[in-house]
Amino acid sequence: MTLPAFELHRAASVEEATALLSRFGDDAIPVAGGTELLLLLKLGFGAYGHLVDVRGIPELSGIRVEDGVVELGAAATHREIERSATVREQLPALAEMERSVANIRVRTAGTLGGNLCFSDPHSDPATFLLAAGAEAVVQRGDDPRRILPLDAFLRGPYETALEEGDLLLAIRVPATVAGTGIAHRKLAFRERPAATVAVWVRAAPGGVEEARIVVGSVGPVALRASEAEALLTAGAALEEIADAAAAACNAVEDADGSVLYKRQLVRVLVGRTLVEALARAG
Repeated sequence: MTLPAFELHRAASVEEATALLSRFGDDAIPVAGGTELLLLLKLGFGAYGHLVDVRGIPELSGIRVEDGVVELGAAATHREIERSATVREQLPALAEMERSVANIRVRTAGTLGGNLCFSDPHSDPATFLLAAGAEAVVQRGDDPRRILPLDAFLRGPYETALEEGDLLLAIRVPATVAGTGIAHRKLAFRERPAATVAVWVRAAPGGVEEARIVVGSVGPVALRASEAEALLTAGAALEEIADAAAAACNAVEDADGSVLYKRQLVRVLVGRTLVEALARAG
């Protein structure tokens, strides 16, 4: 496999990167780690005459906390997030999830922003971050930044809300606070998730006040199981909640298994993940 010919542009600012993306239109794409993009190009599933390297842009790097929100630069690698003292303190479940992404080579080179912009249906970070209530920070040129809920940013398989000239700057995630808990579990074949589940809960005396149950990697896009969430806050039995999530997961048959098999995976993973999230919420 060989890469097709392309011109590499190294952008030093958001304005420069978005100007290049606007100038070359559909023939240009941003690149940071390139773990998914370069494989796509090698396999002949895509072709771009211009790659815009965004790794040197300050706004896309770093991990910081402000007003109870952890902001992860889009060019932060999975390995950086996994090892970040800030993340381990403010969002320990995120660091734990990142440790299970693919393999050490991918985590060292691959970036969180690249993973989300690729919008692969089989994504650990997408499932986790949807449950965590994350937001995407997007900018074009010197226009004001736009903040989108992650479920609005991730529109479908390999499709996001980014328009021509847009650049993903960062992901904002509320830090874990007392009384809340989040957990993530998956089953993976060949380092690629076949099923992912993330559960976030806010505990209340005698039950659960608020919940987000997200199922991913079994269908076209990660999605919230709203009926299962309602059952959880109403105090339903664990088995009933897991059944509702399995029924809503929009599973499709593929090399990882049949629809029935994937729904059973979801049942099991939701049950285990929910118990873990509740324990963390205290």
